[in-house]
Amino acid sequence: MITKERVTSLILDKIAGSNLFIVEVNVRPGNVVDVTLDADTNVTIEDCTEVHRHILREMDREVEDYSLEISSPDLTKPLKVMRQFTKNIGRTVTVKKQDKTKMEGLLLAADENGLVLKTAQKEEVPGKKGKKLVEREVLIPMGEVAETKILISFKAQD
Repeated sequence: MITKERVTSLILDKIAGSNLFIVEVNVRPGNVVDVTLDADTNVTIEDCTEVHRHILREMDREVEDYSLEISSPDLTKPLKVMRQFTKNIGRTVTVKKQDKTKMEGLLLAADENGLVLKTAQKEEVPGKKGKKLVEREVLIPMGEVAETKILISFKAQD
């Protein structure tokens, strides 16, 4: 029987010493194995191919047949592991909290305690006419984070 632990162990053997890391390993019924890899810089097709070939060499299809897919994270999927959060410091993210509220901001820091976002909202400022853009740094404890996604923007940067 193919197990998540066995596949994870094989991947860890192959990527040891590289900047690659495992985001997710799933073994579904019918021995369908899906692996998502990320890297501190970028994941190449060659990286995925090397890991794929390593697993194929180590797991005998003659003994047990399986389907194997190795991929990099989809930009529309939520961040799952801490290394993804730290990799994306400096990018704009949307955080959905456990209470269903959402916050958008620049990810300034991330650790097991929480996320620090730089947010900007128009607010009334005492002594000023109209609303002004006010920037704040907000700490969101990890226990309050339900989902974090990278915000994809097609606006031209100034």
